[in-house]
Amino acid sequence: MRTRTFGWLALLFVVAFISVAGSAFAADAAPVADLASGSLTMEDILRDGGTVGWIIIVLSVATVALIIECGVNIRRDKICRPELIDEIEALLEEDEVQEALELCESEPNFFTNMMAAGLSRANFGYDDIKSSIENRGAVEVTKMQQKVGWILWLSNIGPLLGLFGTVVGMIVAFKTIKALGAAVTPTDLATGISAALVTTFDGLVVSMPAVTAYQYFRDKVTKIAIDLGGVAEDMIQRFRK
Repeated sequence: MRTRTFGWLALLFVVAFISVAGSAFAADAAPVADLASGSLTMEDILRDGGTVGWIIIVLSVATVALIIECGVNIRRDKICRPELIDEIEALLEEDEVQEALELCESEPNFFTNMMAAGLSRANFGYDDIKSSIENRGAVEVTKMQQKVGWILWLSNIGPLLGLFGTVVGMIVAFKTIKALGAAVTPTDLATGISAALVTTFDGLVVSMPAVTAYQYFRDKVTKIAIDLGGVAEDMIQRFRK
């Protein structure tokens, strides 16, 4: 899953770069946004952001898609069906440990992987079972956190790209001053400064919801892990005998 997500994001980056390759550093020639009305429109953002702005927009689409994916998949019932948990518990109630182990192995997920690790050590006693479940649980949590971690990466790269766009815009402004000297006017500088500010704005727009979503899903993963870990702990209490 991690490799597939990385490939998907890499593809989006490639598409973004190809789509704007013909207008690299287009902020040099972009017209100055008309802000006489005191408002900033979407047209202004798309026009003045230049290459970096378009890349950030593509990242924003990737961020929304990843947040939706996490919202759909990071749910307790989605991670492990309640019916499956009931089936495992029923088998253990009947002391059908091997059948419970085979059921867990036939439907791998967060919970069944933990239980399979523990039940495979059933002959070694309760302490060994519990230790195996805890170790496997830590691995499963890490796997879930890695998916959520992509949201954190997007929240970090957005402002960095915005900063990059800001630097490019300021370079354009200073090159204009150098070229025109004392004849430079505010209008001459507006293109570079506008690109600098718009890309910073774009980066922050991507970052703020992404950081919020990351914190939410990270806490949700922790909650689900604690919940399912508690269910597993209850199931193996019978092995204390």
